[in-house]
Amino acid sequence: MSRVGRLPIAIPAGVTVTIAADNVVIVKGPKGELVKTMHKDMNIAIEDNQVVVTRPSDQKDHRALHGLTRALINNMTIGVEKGYEKTLELVGVGYKAQLQGTKLVMNLGYSHPVEITPREGITFETPSVTKIIVKGIDKEKVGADAAEIRSWRVPEPYKGKGVKYENEVIRRKEGKTGKK
Repeated sequence: MSRVGRLPIAIPAGVTVTIAADNVVIVKGPKGELVKTMHKDMNIAIEDNQVVVTRPSDQKDHRALHGLTRALINNMTIGVEKGYEKTLELVGVGYKAQLQGTKLVMNLGYSHPVEITPREGITFETPSVTKIIVKGIDKEKVGADAAEIRSWRVPEPYKGKGVKYENEVIRRKEGKTGKK
């Protein structure tokens, strides 16, 4: 039995979970609504204010889908209740970010500014010139937008310059030592 898959998902107050035909899971909460189609083989049921995911057999693909389905539904319930956010930091001389409407404009040492338009349901915030916060209710979209921003200047190991996640540790390398 899957350690993740067998755990029931408690439905918080203010959140409603509906399972429609063809395993379409609809989760509504104070922050919004998420709809996702789960694999047709997984059995999803609501029992006394908890969502329970079970698998039909012990086949390899069913075992893999069991934990995945439970994790996706759990992420949806957390997203509509609290939301998700990722914080990125810009490290480097002249690296800065600012908002122009909903668009994020960054100066990352290129000859032109980098403009990023957020996906639907995602917002950007810039509390300071070197900090970007990506917010939304869909964990997948928040992570994808944060990864796209980071991909424009991945942190390098010698000086640590680039766009990094707030809690990311950059493994530093020693530079050339010169002649002795």
